[in-house]
Amino acid sequence: MPEDFLADQFEENRAHLTRVAYRMLGSTAEADDAVQEAWLRLSRSESSEIDNLPGWLTTVTARICLNMLRSRATRREDEWDGHLPDPIITREGDPSDEAELADSVGLALLVVLEVLPPAERLAFVLHDLFAVPFDEIAEIVDRSPEAARQLASRARRRVRSAQVPDPDVATQRRVVDAFFRAARGGDMAALVSVLDPNVILRSDHGAEGSVEIRGAEEVAANAALFATPDRIEHPVLVNGQAGVIIEMNGEPFSVMAFTVTDGIIAAIDILADPARLGGAGPDSR
Repeated sequence: MPEDFLADQFEENRAHLTRVAYRMLGSTAEADDAVQEAWLRLSRSESSEIDNLPGWLTTVTARICLNMLRSRATRREDEWDGHLPDPIITREGDPSDEAELADSVGLALLVVLEVLPPAERLAFVLHDLFAVPFDEIAEIVDRSPEAARQLASRARRRVRSAQVPDPDVATQRRVVDAFFRAARGGDMAALVSVLDPNVILRSDHGAEGSVEIRGAEEVAANAALFATPDRIEHPVLVNGQAGVIIEMNGEPFSVMAFTVTDGIIAAIDILADPARLGGAGPDSR
């Protein structure tokens, strides 16, 4: 294929490949690197021998991501290591974001994916999120289709621990607004009423460490930190769900993602790492 035509075909698939890579890696920068590497491999390949270019690119991108996951420092399985995935921040009600948000993955689910072994994560992401057949997944992980099916099944059992958010963003926003009203007013009873009894709060402060708090009473007791007069809340969507950017002195201070399930908050994920907040804003992707 002529190089210009090949480049055009790749660009048509870039958004899909980026979604695959982001869900595999939880990092926007690493996802971009993986997609760029896929382009380099395509440009060096015998493209005339590729029958299904979108499928070929998805497979190549998945293999690159699998290698990147395997090369990461060892993480403890089944336990959050203090690092939150990169949030995807968009404006609420922006019609240009509808297609992307339709298949967005919440931050709380990405946290669960982070502790999966690489092959399990790949099998779950490709099959459950992108409907890739198990025989194709098997070739990527160098196992049989049945073994690939088992990888996805094990991942699915773990992923069930992630709360499924209410689908209506307007409902999510009402609950999040009620949380901040109660926090600003110091109304502990109202705070506890919008929190799941087993709510989990995770806060990533980068080099300064991380915080994990469980239970409605415990999270409510810390809520005053989220709503003080010097902190301005900007409503945004974080990975397609109701969230806020907290601003202090004209600069982003934190990004808060809320998982609202059955009308109450089941999880709060906070990115407060100064090194990763420089680009935080409704246009960061």
